[in-house]
Amino acid sequence: MITVYIENKEYEVAEDISLEELAKRYGNSEKGDIVLAYRNGHLCELYKKVKENAKIEFVTTAEKIGLSTYKRSMIIMMMKAFREVLKERGTTGRIRVLFSLSKGFYCELDSKKEKVSQELLDRVAEKMESMVKADIPIEKYTYSSHDLIKRFKKQGRNDKVQLFRYRRASNANVYRLDDFEDYYYGFMVPSTGYLGYFALHKYEEGFVLQMPDRKNPFVVPEFHPQNKLFQVMKQSDDWGVMLNVDTVGGLNDVIADGGMNDLMLVQEALQEKNIAEIAGRIKREDKKVILIAGPSSSGKTSFSHRLSIQLRALGLMPHPIALDNYFVDRELTPKDEYGNYDFECVEAVDTAKFNEDIVKLLNGETVRMPTFNFLLGRREYKGNVMELQKNDVLVIEGIHGLNPIMSEKLPEESKFKIYISALTQLNVDEHNRIATTDGRLIRRIVRDARTRGNSAQKTIAMWESVRRGEERNIFPYQEEADAMFNSALIYELSVIKPYVEPLLFAIPASAKEYQEAKRLLKFLDYFLGVSSENIPNNSILREFVGGSCFPV
Repeated sequence: MITVYIENKEYEVAEDISLEELAKRYGNSEKGDIVLAYRNGHLCELYKKVKENAKIEFVTTAEKIGLSTYKRSMIIMMMKAFREVLKERGTTGRIRVLFSLSKGFYCELDSKKEKVSQELLDRVAEKMESMVKADIPIEKYTYSSHDLIKRFKKQGRNDKVQLFRYRRASNANVYRLDDFEDYYYGFMVPSTGYLGYFALHKYEEGFVLQMPDRKNPFVVPEFHPQNKLFQVMKQSDDWGVMLNVDTVGGLNDVIADGGMNDLMLVQEALQEKNIAEIAGRIKREDKKVILIAGPSSSGKTSFSHRLSIQLRALGLMPHPIALDNYFVDRELTPKDEYGNYDFECVEAVDTAKFNEDIVKLLNGETVRMPTFNFLLGRREYKGNVMELQKNDVLVIEGIHGLNPIMSEKLPEESKFKIYISALTQLNVDEHNRIATTDGRLIRRIVRDARTRGNSAQKTIAMWESVRRGEERNIFPYQEEADAMFNSALIYELSVIKPYVEPLLFAIPASAKEYQEAKRLLKFLDYFLGVSSENIPNNSILREFVGGSCFPV
């Protein structure tokens, strides 16, 4: 017998008991299903055994890493179900899991005979439900990287072949569900019985695999199409396909073949084309107030400067205004449930004063413009006055830019709203996504270390709070934007890798943030690193790695 400690309770159990059995006996699944566990501080899948006295902490789907495990496992079950249904219909096809959309993943089916229909999706869903009831094990196997390349080459899965060509590790794990075998980046649940919450919705040319979120991990939310977000993500994916760089393996091929410089220039040119098109719309539609919002590390500052240059090229005179200058004085700032100042809520901004000043400017009046002193926590007036001329436009940037309250007094015909985010278009391979939030977190770690002296540990520790603010203040309004801009660059993770890896390695194993750092390091290991030397000095990436020609 051995002793295990779970939630401050002590239990005597048989040696070699599995974590899954411990979870069934002693775990608390009220907040979410248990899908992983920490065994003496080490994250483990539930099939692992406990062979000595240990402290056990269970991970549920109400936690980030737990929900990611659930979603990853759902993909292998969906892939298996699609293969079986297509086989029954006498055809074949391949599924590409492309990007996040409406609390799920947008996917496409590439098949010569079969098109995506709701009837097909309903049949696949039936197959998935039968697999959940059958509770089929999801088993892990280890192969040499050399053998895996041969196996995947024989199966015609070139995305995996490309990926493993650049793997330094001599061995790698694959997961098997019955006779279906695939490689996945990250842990899995033990069996299909854990995967009971999902829905498949026909959308555009493909479909959305929808799953619960952390707030309610037992319920699949209602499907709400995000048409504008879809269009910008699809355009980015099409760019990647056009450039033959839609997976990490494809990017590594370009680097190994010496084509990185051309790729950088083409990607930057594509972004500049988009910015020029947005500026053209503003000019044609005679907009006076440009409102820019986006989540952390989306490159809002650099984008604002580049948009201003394009507006000037069209004969307009842009005037930048930061919404941060309209913060209320510190003592008037609302506090969150923990008693801390909540600088990210809309009530932290003097929306009435902002609306009053902008209305006056639009009416041709002269306005004294404020500057917020962050050291003193006070709004100050330092003689900065503004009066709009005929071709002048206001370029206003801040997290609440798309919130209707922020500009409720302004005439609708004067406003042009832009949503910007780093929407990662690159995937590890056809079935392993790169989360957009991972790209933004990596950007922020590098920028915080360079400009604020913050450690990676500190940035990771505050990231959950940042994300909660984005979910509350930014994402609900993104579909109201007149234009969306994707600031992610196909090549950026290869460039940023040498900057962020030392920062992540500096996080001690004893820190709570260590597991996240370890996950990011494993993820970055897929990429070949390259120098930032040839990045243009007006690139959005320069806002993070340094060397920008803009004041950022």
